Amino acid sequence: MSKITNPLLFHRLATAARSGSVSRRSFMHYSLAAGMTASAATGLWTTSANAAPLRGGTFRVGMHDGNSSDTHDPGTYVSRQQIYLAHQYRSYLTLIEPDGTLGPDLASSWSANSDATIWTFELNPNASFHSGKAVTANDVIATLNHHRGEDSTSAARSLLTSVTDVDAEGDHTVKITMNSGNADLPWLMTDYHLAICPANDDGSLNWQSGDGSGPYKIDEGEWGVGWTLSRHEGWHLEGAYFDAVEMLVLNDPNARQTALITGDVDAISLIDLKTSALMQRNPDLVVENVPSAAAITMPMHCDTAPFDNADVRKALKLSIDRNEIIEKIGFGAATIGNDFHHSPAQPYWPDDIPQREYDPEQAKSLLQKAGAEGLTVNISTAESLFSGAVDMCVLYAEQAKKAGISVNVVREPNDGYYSDVWLKKPFLAVSWGARPTPDVMYTLAYKDDAAWNESKWQNERFNKLLLQAKSELNDSLRGEMYREMAMLARDDGGTIIPMFNNFVYARRANVMRGEGLAASWELDGARAPSRWWFKA
Repeated sequence: MSKITNPLLFHRLATAARSGSVSRRSFMHYSLAAGMTASAATGLWTTSANAAPLRGGTFRVGMHDGNSSDTHDPGTYVSRQQIYLAHQYRSYLTLIEPDGTLGPDLASSWSANSDATIWTFELNPNASFHSGKAVTANDVIATLNHHRGEDSTSAARSLLTSVTDVDAEGDHTVKITMNSGNADLPWLMTDYHLAICPANDDGSLNWQSGDGSGPYKIDEGEWGVGWTLSRHEGWHLEGAYFDAVEMLVLNDPNARQTALITGDVDAISLIDLKTSALMQRNPDLVVENVPSAAAITMPMHCDTAPFDNADVRKALKLSIDRNEIIEKIGFGAATIGNDFHHSPAQPYWPDDIPQREYDPEQAKSLLQKAGAEGLTVNISTAESLFSGAVDMCVLYAEQAKKAGISVNVVREPNDGYYSDVWLKKPFLAVSWGARPTPDVMYTLAYKDDAAWNESKWQNERFNKLLLQAKSELNDSLRGEMYREMAMLARDDGGTIIPMFNNFVYARRANVMRGEGLAASWELDGARAPSRWWFKA
């Protein structure tokens, strides 16, 4: 933002916008005169004009990455359809606020003992399920136990392996006890798998009914097609300004953007970056570009030849030109990756680790050492993963040729990619949503026994450090541990990380929002339906 040369005029403009006494055209004209850039003035107009949220209307959102095989079982959540829907009709213990801080959802407060081995969560006594049943500690216990234990198939099981007991102390107090401390536990409770569902009488979880305690209740819907929801008048938090929400699965990027331009939907979860500049020039649209800890990964199965050779893995990492990927695929809306899943948007960022550069000659040398000259590999991808997913793999194939590597790009079906391809094919492209801390990310995708250990990487030292870092309350020591873990993942791990992609999505200009946008997921942390509203 440029320096404001007339702060008094700036203040008057903001006041006029909030009162509705100035048009957008006049606001933009005088904001530029006050020394603001056009983009800053647009953002100020968005947050100032009609700042008081208004209730009413049906919010229609077109979303990418929806599959007919998706289910209501929170342990199976993986697609954007499941994640976005869960944040509307279900609640969590905690949530990530638009400014990136941790805030209350079903838990109104939480506290820990001195070594972070016991956490106590106080529940909001006003929270209720859509069926009318009050949310109690028993529901939280049943939910967490659904993801725990040897027989659990939940993807979140690895997040809770240190939990030994989950107990109720009355109807609205939950105590979580662990065999080792975890300073990040309240952050972990925002993980999208840990949606609180009602408990059955026998203590099992009733996820099948689709009952929830979120801002909107499901009226009808079909996986892979779409959902209609209406406001839950008994919701325990502020927001839910729309009367109803329609979520439409639009996996095709052209269909998704056309629906927004023509006004058939009010917002879309992902835009084609090649058309971003054109959409920004449309006065009826607002494009949001949010830096995040989301990542594009290219995992190789470390237990499958030729990826079981560390020199081959390193050669493939050296054969990608990340700067060209960001320029031509990410259109600058990304942060360069360095082959460890820790983003500058997360705490404990190790900014002194040298950036891995494109070096096909060194890659050739490593392949020769491994006896893998003339290497040929397949990489799977699908257009619905992220904007430019197929093009990125094609570009990587061209870059790898200079190292003597032939990369065959296999275009997989959009529907079922995460159920039929991810974790099954030995080399592929993946789009990860943002996680709030490195511990959550490493526990989900790098821990030796994690269900989502997508590269099947096993490193004894890494796993030892991961457990130590969880309970380390000294920030300096904890940062040193994460740095060593990053180096291990970078040099020995099985994952190429070309970039941390921004969340780039769009809405109609008559859709208003607050001052911040959560960077945990697209669409304001997947909570746009409960945080946004229509302009008067």
